[in-house]
Amino acid sequence: MIWKTMSNNLVLRILSSSVNISAKAGSIVRDVMKTGELAVVDKGVNDLQTEADRRAQNCIITSLSKQFPKIAIIGEETLDPNDKIDDKWIVSSFDESVLSHKCPEEWLNVTDEDIVVWVDPLDGTSEYTQGLLDHVTVLIGLSVKGRAIGGVIHQPFYNFDKENDSTKLGRTIWGLVGLGAYGFQHRQPPVGKVIVTTTRSHSSPTINAAIEHINPDEVIRVGGAGHKVLLVIEGQAHAYVFPSRGCKKWDTCAPEAVLESLGGRLTDVFGNQLRYDRNVEHTNELGVLATHCARTSHPYFLAKFSDDIKASLLSSSQMKRNN
Repeated sequence: MIWKTMSNNLVLRILSSSVNISAKAGSIVRDVMKTGELAVVDKGVNDLQTEADRRAQNCIITSLSKQFPKIAIIGEETLDPNDKIDDKWIVSSFDESVLSHKCPEEWLNVTDEDIVVWVDPLDGTSEYTQGLLDHVTVLIGLSVKGRAIGGVIHQPFYNFDKENDSTKLGRTIWGLVGLGAYGFQHRQPPVGKVIVTTTRSHSSPTINAAIEHINPDEVIRVGGAGHKVLLVIEGQAHAYVFPSRGCKKWDTCAPEAVLESLGGRLTDVFGNQLRYDRNVEHTNELGVLATHCARTSHPYFLAKFSDDIKASLLSSSQMKRNN
C-alpha cells in the first residue's frame, strides 16, 4: 500500500532498505557483545575481526542481495560462502520515511549497473573489543559511477550510557547528496578555534607532523573512521585529518556521502576525490581529509599538508605498487 505514495526510485529504495538493515546489524553487534563471546580473529597489524563483524556482514550483504540482486556489493570481511545465514538476520522491509522524500533529479535514472555498495559491518572493531562502544558504527555506502552519493551510518551503542533511562538505544543517520542528511541535529563547529580529530591507534610520525603543522586548539583521538567523520558532521570537530594509508573504501564511502550532503567534503590529502568503482584499489593510499565546509575549511586544511608529508604518502604508495 505504501508504494502508492512513496518513491520507487532505485537509489532511495537502496537507502531505505539499508536504514532498516543497518539497525538489524546493530542489534546483532549488541547481542554478540552481551554474550561476551567475541571470537576475535587477528587479520594482521591493527586489524581484528569478531563474531559481530561476521554476523553483521552476513546480515547486510544477504539482505541487500535478496532485494537488489543485480547491484555490486563489497564488504570488508572475507567470509566463508558456506556460512549458514540465520533467517532472523535477513531484512526485507523498507524505511518509509526515506521513501517519502523526492529523489534529486541527478539520481533518477541510475541503473543497477551504475551502483556499488560498500559495507563495513563494524567500523571500530579494535575499540569494540576494548569496550569503547561509542566509537563503533555500521557503515553502508552507496556509490554511483564511482562517486559516493548516499550513506547510512548506524551507531549501535548510541545512548548506551543511558540505558537505564527511557532513551532509545542506537541511532541511524542517513544522507543523499542533493537531498540532505537526517537522523541527527546538524550543528556548526565552534567559531574562533580549530579542533581536529584523528586516529587513536594508528598514529605515525607523518600524522603527528601534520597535526603539529595545523597547530589546533584541540585534538580528539578516537577510533573508527565513521565515528571521526561523525564528529565533523555534528560540529564537534572542524576536520578529520589522516595523512596515511590504511583507511579503506568501506570506511569512507558512507561518511563521505553524508558529509557532502551537508556541504562538507572528504578527499585525499591532495584534494582528489576518492573513487568507489567496483574494481578500484580498496585502500585510500593517499590518506583522508574530511572537513565540515567544502568551500572554506577544506582549502584551509589542504594547505596545511607540507610537501614532505605529501612526498611521504606518494613514496609509500609507489612502494606498494612496486611490491
